[in-house]
Amino acid sequence: MRFRLISCEVFARPAYRAAAKSPHIVDMAFTRLRSHVNPHQLRREIQEAIDSTAEGYDAILLGYGLCGNSTAGLKARSIPLVIPRAHDCCTIFLGSREAFLEHFGQTPSAQWSSVCYFERLGGWYTDCAAGVTTSDWAGYLEELIRQYGEENARYIAEMMAPKNDVGFLTFIEIEGFDDPEVRDSFVKHAKETGKDTRFIRGSTRLIDAMVNGDWDEEEFLIVPPGAQTVPVYDHRTVITFSEKCPDH
Repeated sequence: MRFRLISCEVFARPAYRAAAKSPHIVDMAFTRLRSHVNPHQLRREIQEAIDSTAEGYDAILLGYGLCGNSTAGLKARSIPLVIPRAHDCCTIFLGSREAFLEHFGQTPSAQWSSVCYFERLGGWYTDCAAGVTTSDWAGYLEELIRQYGEENARYIAEMMAPKNDVGFLTFIEIEGFDDPEVRDSFVKHAKETGKDTRFIRGSTRLIDAMVNGDWDEEEFLIVPPGAQTVPVYDHRTVITFSEKCPDH
């Protein structure tokens, strides 16, 4: 089969590795890291990439979570969409929703990072969770309230916003991408900000499964042609689709 992957660039290296091992042909396009600071803009970029995809692909793979509702309301045209059931990239880096709940269930917005973020951002950010600085959040929350109402917006912000009320920074290690210098840099950064470090092992299994076409419905949503994505505010379904999709 032939797939087109549209993804945040933070997954570039794991995606390239997965594609090299996949039995399928996988063409790729990436959006810039931290684009989800403006969910409306990122949604528009993803939709434009979907709309510009040529015929001949069996599926369009989306390398995103809900990401502040950036992937809510995406429309499948003539090619089905496949997206992980994940609130954000943390779940994807950990490899499952269960792993996310195990490590972040009590502190869903705790600060964390990985080698993939360091490589793309070029450093560590003391007020950063998933690449979003505290200074971004006023405008971000305003945008969410405008689009989704205050209750939903504050739920999303609670899930995504960086908090500094835990005494440690978490580093998600990705097998095959270990870098002792990056690890040492992270420890140094944590000490400079007065925090301890927590290292947990991540997994690329969701990325691997997506490019291999192993789309377990418990872990991936398949959006049929003519339907659009709809967020679900829970930890199980996360995202679904509606067949009532406008033509434009």
